Amino acid sequence: MQAASRESYAAARAQLDSYASSAPAGDVAATAGDVLGAAVLLGREPSLRRALADANRTGADRSALLNQILAGKISEGAAQLLGALVSGHWSRPTDLVNATERLGAEALLASAESSGQLADVEDELFRLGQVVAGDSRLASAVGDTTAELTRRVQLVGDLLAGKATPVTARLAELAVSGFEGRNFDGSVSRLVELAAERRNRSVAYVTVAVPMTDEQERRLVAELARRYGREITAKVTVDPEILGGISVRVGHDLYDGTILRRLAETRNALAGRN
Repeated sequence: MQAASRESYAAARAQLDSYASSAPAGDVAATAGDVLGAAVLLGREPSLRRALADANRTGADRSALLNQILAGKISEGAAQLLGALVSGHWSRPTDLVNATERLGAEALLASAESSGQLADVEDELFRLGQVVAGDSRLASAVGDTTAELTRRVQLVGDLLAGKATPVTARLAELAVSGFEGRNFDGSVSRLVELAAERRNRSVAYVTVAVPMTDEQERRLVAELARRYGREITAKVTVDPEILGGISVRVGHDLYDGTILRRLAETRNALAGRN
């Protein structure tokens, strides 16, 4: 998003936080569903999203248009949040669609926070990503955008049945449909990061060849927290194919000290001498 869109989203997000701080978790979750439904509507109706992002119309006019279309179909909380969104300034109509989808996801996370389940949601999403990534046939089935979406959603729903919170299950549906235009793996990672951000943490994706001890993980998290100046939540994947060493990714920063990488560098260096 460009600056204008980011500012508009920040204003709507602040309104969400204010609403979620006093509303029951169930009401917040229902509001999230309404907001996500609006995102789907905007995604499939180009003329509507252009009208609601039209800088030549006043924010009040755009908000009134949205209310006219959705009156009686969504909750009051959702109407207020969506009104805040469309009354902002958007650099592109697609920014409004992405912002609506993200606000719906944030509302789901806010409902989990209100019910004390936010850390559980974060861990469940990460484990789901690991399960899918660890099975090539499953990953292919979930990520096959040529297949019917409802079938792919059902596949992931079956994986989570009885093993995850309702919020996790709904966020997993978003991941299957391609949250913010990402593939399934990227969508899950982004949702994990949003959950961590709501807990004022950054996510460190750690890959090791053998499981870390609790003490090793504690020392790593402490060092990363010192380096980044905030709390860190570590998401550890064991991958014997890296042979040894450790890889750590925090945001756009990648620290790759794996033996696999060193062998690749050595191989490339030797090839360059020939």
